[in-house]
Amino acid sequence: MDHKPQHRTQSWIGTGASTRTPLIPSVTAARWLLLGVAIAAVYFFHGFLVPVLAALIIAFASQPVYQDLNRRLGDRRKLSAAIAIVLILMFLIVPVVFAVIYMSRELEAWITWAAQANRVGAPVPDWIDNLPVIGLWVTEKWKEYLGKPGDIGQLIQAASGENIGSIYRTALFVSGRIFGLVLAALFMLIALFFLYKDGDKFAGQLDVIGERLFPDRWYRISRVVPATISSTVIGMTVIAVGEGVVLGIAYYLAGVPNYLSFGLLTAVMAMVPGGAPLTFTLISAYLVARGTPINGIALMAWGTIELFIVDKTLRPRLVGGPIKLPFLPTFFGLVGGVKTMGLIGLFVGPVLMALIVAIWREWVLEASHIAAERQAEQEASAALPKDVPPKPE
Repeated sequence: MDHKPQHRTQSWIGTGASTRTPLIPSVTAARWLLLGVAIAAVYFFHGFLVPVLAALIIAFASQPVYQDLNRRLGDRRKLSAAIAIVLILMFLIVPVVFAVIYMSRELEAWITWAAQANRVGAPVPDWIDNLPVIGLWVTEKWKEYLGKPGDIGQLIQAASGENIGSIYRTALFVSGRIFGLVLAALFMLIALFFLYKDGDKFAGQLDVIGERLFPDRWYRISRVVPATISSTVIGMTVIAVGEGVVLGIAYYLAGVPNYLSFGLLTAVMAMVPGGAPLTFTLISAYLVARGTPINGIALMAWGTIELFIVDKTLRPRLVGGPIKLPFLPTFFGLVGGVKTMGLIGLFVGPVLMALIVAIWREWVLEASHIAAERQAEQEASAALPKDVPPKPE
């Protein structure tokens, strides 16, 4: 009897049949492989994580404007991406130039005041003398260190002489940080250019992989990210500008000097959780100490009411996108993001909270459907008669 040898393939350890069932299903292996690659990428390229996240945030937030620009240029993506990068550079550089000019003028005014005070002495401002509890102590220290001619020069000389090493190390640290920020900005712009140019292709490939790994769920959850980032950036910008304008007008009515500068500072601080309340609280305390308590109390009350309205009504509607994040998750996302990643965390934190809320709602909806199906089955079985005679054959 002729026996044909069974066809076997060479394996890493011994021989095995070609029809052997895989130990791990292909989908599961692909998921674990993707997870391992992602962990390795984060480990090796974590230094570029913040610039890439910044590029993603800008790309998602400016996508409608970029798509319109690309359509007007006849779908020439390289040219559209280059023009978009130039516009973003102008958007980033122009405010920095104005800020440098403003700071140089303010610094010049402070230097002029310090030179004048060093020649004749600096009188104690009235609002310092009127400070509650600590006003007398601050006034005495002011007269001791700044009240006589030459005091400021001696103070600067003593501080620089004793801390020359700390000043040198601080200067090196600041210069290194500035150099690092410039490199990060350059890398962000490069990543942003390729996101503009090839973002649609990458999103399509990511959708194919996502639908393979998470069928029936990927499309709903993945669309949360761009919508949440776009709404968060636009919403927080609108809120910050609105608070700066409204409180800037309140500063003007309350008689705050340099109300434009403080309004701009309030708009910047409004991006950070707790920044706007801290700003108008300190300004209110300054008005009270200056001898205008009614203005200070009125400013404090107006700022509190305005902040309550914004945090309870506008912020949950504008920040969070289609998820409509409640106040508490939005607040946790903002604070946790800032604490972990700085300014970029202002936008990454709410996005992560939106994803958590979206996944939670998916689970709750699925559990509700399963419970409803089981209840319907139980009701259907209970509606059947108990004793039904068998049908004759």
